[in-house]
Amino acid sequence: MLKEEIEKFVPYNEQEKSDKAIMLKYIDASKDVLTRENKIAHFTASNWIVNKEKSKVLMIYHNIYKSWAWTGGHADGEEDLLKVALREANEETGLTNLKVLSDGIFGLQVLPVDAHIKRGEYVSSHLHLDCCFLLQADENEETKIKQDENSGVKWVDIDEAVKLTREPRMVPIYIKLNEKLKSMK
Repeated sequence: MLKEEIEKFVPYNEQEKSDKAIMLKYIDASKDVLTRENKIAHFTASNWIVNKEKSKVLMIYHNIYKSWAWTGGHADGEEDLLKVALREANEETGLTNLKVLSDGIFGLQVLPVDAHIKRGEYVSSHLHLDCCFLLQADENEETKIKQDENSGVKWVDIDEAVKLTREPRMVPIYIKLNEKLKSMK
């Protein structure tokens, strides 16, 4: 199912074209791409959550990365990455009324993750094979912080999201997502 969804994904730019090829090759070459047991690369699902007007995006302050970021998380064995994306959006923001705007995957990216400590354990540097989904939420719905993962949740102008991140590797990804979003209007 995941492989077929990635195969039908139409890349927006060279980054997505290259990353799509890497993901498909890695799915064929590795048995455990859906779990963190694969210490080199594994699948994650992320979200670009926008308001009804598509003028704002919901960001969380990620405790590990010390930066404002999109929501998302590990597949942890689940092949339906949309299901993972929706679960993570709910867990990290408290939102319950989420609408899927993308027909399948909205963005693909292979993201490097630096070594870090999570819940007291060392995690080696690795790659996230990330599938991003476009979701819509009511910006007036109450949000909540998931204290073990984030320390802030806020709506920001879509272009402000690019400026808020302290992760240089995410800047081109957020710019790409905003360009794709604006092309939908």
